[in-house]
Amino acid sequence: MKYEGMIYRPPSEADSLILQVTVGCSYNRCTFCGAYQGKTFRIKSLEEIKEDIDEASSYGAAVRRVFLADGDALVLPQKDLVHILSTLKQRLKRLERVGIYANARDILKKGVDELKELKNLGLGIIYLGLESGNPEVLKRIKKNSTVDQMVRAARRVKEAGIVLSVTVLLGIGGVKLSHEHARDTGKVLSAMDPDFVGALSLIVVPGTPIAEEIETGKLVLPTPFGLIEELETMINHCHLTNGFFASNHASNYLPLKIRMPEQKEEALQRIREVLEKKDPRLLRPEFMRAL
Repeated sequence: MKYEGMIYRPPSEADSLILQVTVGCSYNRCTFCGAYQGKTFRIKSLEEIKEDIDEASSYGAAVRRVFLADGDALVLPQKDLVHILSTLKQRLKRLERVGIYANARDILKKGVDELKELKNLGLGIIYLGLESGNPEVLKRIKKNSTVDQMVRAARRVKEAGIVLSVTVLLGIGGVKLSHEHARDTGKVLSAMDPDFVGALSLIVVPGTPIAEEIETGKLVLPTPFGLIEELETMINHCHLTNGFFASNHASNYLPLKIRMPEQKEEALQRIREVLEKKDPRLLRPEFMRAL
């Protein structure tokens, strides 16, 4: 497989074949993200992609899942995505699911029928970064979508019958907007009603704009227990009809995986016990935290 630069994928795609169809991120201006620094965005040619699929087909039954990288591969024109998914389906006989990163604007550029077409060709899950449900926080981190766009995009994915996984970031509002960020994010997640929520804690990447804000004191990050308070507020305001809320990413101090709504109160009780004791030994050690 011919990869350009560092390749990132969701934790749940750990066993997937990574097929790089774009290089970098078409937006690449979120203040917290250092994943695609130094990459000039481009869409790979169908010839390049087909060569990688040909190589993947030699792996035989080993390939059950494929993840399309890089940052927002749904930006590809519909005809190209159809061609790629069709080729994967033809060449990888035991392929069960294809996953993809997307931003809200790219989702909204596609109609429900187009998304359904992609689903029928194997696109089984879309990963969407919400980060925060608070408009001020979204503006500060230069996210390229509004709360309204995020909610409409989520509903469109679900209407198409594609599994939706949404990522949020604890700590991204700083101390000043900590409560508002957590509260509003929980409320927006309720409106989106995704199948999966992945809550990560902000880990500052050197060289990013947000790193400079922290160095100059413009942004002050919550303490580890402050992040757990955000987690409590977020879960308290989050009402999923049938989904998983997970904070088990390596960046988090308190790993949880919650089936909602059944396990919500049990999880909140666990969080409150940790906050009451405020014993650092109950948290993931700092040296074990990572992106």
